[in-house]
Amino acid sequence: MFPNSPLFPPASSAIARQVDNIFFFALGGTIFFSALIFILVLGFAIYFRRRSPDEIGRNVKGSATALEVTWTLIPLGILLFLFVWGTQIYFDAVRPPADAIQYYVIGRQWMWKIQHPDGHREINELHVPVHRPIRLSMISEDVIHDFFIPAFRVKADVLPARYTTLWFNADSVGTYYLFCGQYCGVEHAKMVGRVIVMEPAEYEAWLAGKRGEQSQTLTGEALFSQLACNSCHRTDTAARAPFLAGIFGKQVDLADGSKVTVDEAYLRESILNPQSKITAGFQPIMPTFKNQLTEDQLVQLVTYIKELKGPSEPTGSGPQVKNPETKKL
Repeated sequence: MFPNSPLFPPASSAIARQVDNIFFFALGGTIFFSALIFILVLGFAIYFRRRSPDEIGRNVKGSATALEVTWTLIPLGILLFLFVWGTQIYFDAVRPPADAIQYYVIGRQWMWKIQHPDGHREINELHVPVHRPIRLSMISEDVIHDFFIPAFRVKADVLPARYTTLWFNADSVGTYYLFCGQYCGVEHAKMVGRVIVMEPAEYEAWLAGKRGEQSQTLTGEALFSQLACNSCHRTDTAARAPFLAGIFGKQVDLADGSKVTVDEAYLRESILNPQSKITAGFQPIMPTFKNQLTEDQLVQLVTYIKELKGPSEPTGSGPQVKNPETKKL
């Protein structure tokens, strides 16, 4: 809207324009009613001023009910309109589309580490294709950070030990600033980066030039074997630990009688604190990997487990599950 103004960077996504529209509507209403009240106060002060030393005021007769109802209903109606409008924008901003491309973001003092779906990694830069919804799963290695892209009008806290989500759909090719919007230490002001939005063909060409790194799934599979997770989480038997294939997104029964949905946060907790939620029918025998894995490695393991498809039927002895579910990894 104001391309040369540092206060209003160009709106480069649909959400950004929605946010601008409601912001300027609210700002315009505030300015209008502030000016109206100021003019009325000034006008009444002049019109009803005391014109001579011996002049006294006179009582006003009649009811002011209609006036009071009017100046109550008008602000109420405007605020309800803003509430409904803002709620719609909020739901659009926090619910990424199902076809969004998922990237992982790890914040640490004082940098952003970003992993593409194919395994390519960037530091303080994020290359994305234009007109494609992008979903960011974010976590911090140390303190609270905040992922903030002013041109897209999106920001979200990046927390330690907890995944948060942010999404956007850039509709203009260009380079945009990325900031940490939460004070995170003495070099907080240096925790900046860039989001480079490219045409799809240009993005694919750029990505092809960066090939060579293994995908997160393959790296996670190698790490899964290196940590000997496959010695218990086997594909042919659920004797010692549940099946993991196809588990992501499903509900599992826990030993305490409750249920939990297998999502990224649950898988991460399963790796770091396996005794916290034990799947019904299994013993708490899994060791903890707390302080043994970096956030990057946790992301790789979680990605690998998410990509495991199709439940395998159990063939061995021990606790059996008709629809394979998992305990802590």
